[in-house]
Amino acid sequence: MARVSVEIKDHIAHVTLTRGDKMNALDDAMVKAILAAGAEVAASDARVVVLAGEGKSFCAGLDLASFMQMGKTDPEAWLMQRSHHDANEMQEVAMIWRRLEIPVIAALQGATYGGGLQLALGADIRIAAPDTKLAVMEMKWGLIPDMGGMALLPKLVRTDVLRQLTYTASPIGAEQALAWGMVTSVSEDSLADARALAAEIANKGPNAIRAAKRMIDFAESGAAQSEVLLRESSEQVALIGKPEQMEVIAAQMQKRAPVFR
Repeated sequence: MARVSVEIKDHIAHVTLTRGDKMNALDDAMVKAILAAGAEVAASDARVVVLAGEGKSFCAGLDLASFMQMGKTDPEAWLMQRSHHDANEMQEVAMIWRRLEIPVIAALQGATYGGGLQLALGADIRIAAPDTKLAVMEMKWGLIPDMGGMALLPKLVRTDVLRQLTYTASPIGAEQALAWGMVTSVSEDSLADARALAAEIANKGPNAIRAAKRMIDFAESGAAQSEVLLRESSEQVALIGKPEQMEVIAAQMQKRAPVFR
């Protein structure tokens, strides 16, 4: 059965986990479908992604039955192989969205646990419904988060928050997640707000949006200030050199003509 749907309309890629009867839990087929969806979006003309889960939950984490089957293989061969850039297959579930050149907005609701939380962390922006519960769940099973969480979560929360979440595996509500920086906003209708934000972004200059995501990723990588400043300049030179970008600037200046006079 299909695990993920992809619909691209008006330059917005709507990527939806479609295993709602199982709280969109991650089995092997879901993992592969998520990776395929990411590749499909990367090859499309989409300018922004809305990542969502059908039903009452965004994604409740790993499907335990499927995980037990995967765990019967050699753990070192399964997990240590760098099959996707610098990641293994499970880590790429989150990292493929961070690698996309375009912004990704995750609409969250209900259980967003373990691998589901790490999938959400791969997005640029997370909008949570009031009933969203988030948890770094792996410690419940005597494991550590290993689907990109340790690469992504430390960029969002303080170290004491990261440690509490990881050590306890306790779920937190949407408002607490907002206070701790794990989600961008809380909305009564997270999917509708995610789609509205996506439409706003899709109407911006696509070259500039892609350059901005590259620039932010580089600035957050720990590069030296001199390297960040130089990268700013090189990205801007590349944009200014594009004829279509100069047309955008000229059009905006015309709209604001009274300001410049």
